[in-house]
Amino acid sequence: MNNNDLIIRNENENDYRAVEELNREAFWNLSVPGCSEHLFAHVLRTHEAFVPELDYVAEIGGKIVGSVMYSRSKLIDENGTEKTVLTMGPICVLPGFQRRGISRKLLELTFEKAIQLGYDTVVNFGNPDNYVARGYKSCKKYSVSLEGGLFPCALLVKELKEGALAGHTWTYFQNDADSICADEEAVERFDAQFPPKVKAWQPSQEEFYIHSHSTITW
Repeated sequence: MNNNDLIIRNENENDYRAVEELNREAFWNLSVPGCSEHLFAHVLRTHEAFVPELDYVAEIGGKIVGSVMYSRSKLIDENGTEKTVLTMGPICVLPGFQRRGISRKLLELTFEKAIQLGYDTVVNFGNPDNYVARGYKSCKKYSVSLEGGLFPCALLVKELKEGALAGHTWTYFQNDADSICADEEAVERFDAQFPPKVKAWQPSQEEFYIHSHSTITW
């Protein structure tokens, strides 16, 4: 298989299980022992913040090898004005198909579709190493913080339209679609529906911990 066979299209109901399996394979032991992203993908589709028009898969030779999903969150500026923005994720590519530009193509296509739908900003948490090449920048450069004025290193912002956030200070309020992922029993129950996998530690988990617990202070 090669990238010449790549098809990017909207997800449909027949893809649901394959996309959940894909998320499980891509994220297993990556950030923590095991993962919860397959449950996140499962519940996100029925959440009120979900944006089905931006739910895409990448397919090669009839096999789903990549997926990206989006939901709506909000920014509130210094005057209390709310602005709807996109939160991207989960996004993943099947191991064995990574480093082939598939996630880049998923993002580039969905960014274009998002603009057509009237969105001008994407805000999400992620490893900066994975996203700055796609035009994401530190939240601090756009004066986007969490409540309390915190600027996490992993909070990244992508302006789909230049200047969309200019002239204001913003507080980011992410939707609660991933809240179930904090319920370890719910994650275990869902994971039991899949073939057994061994939970283990690997260095990427320490990298995740450092990124997710670091903030910019100056």
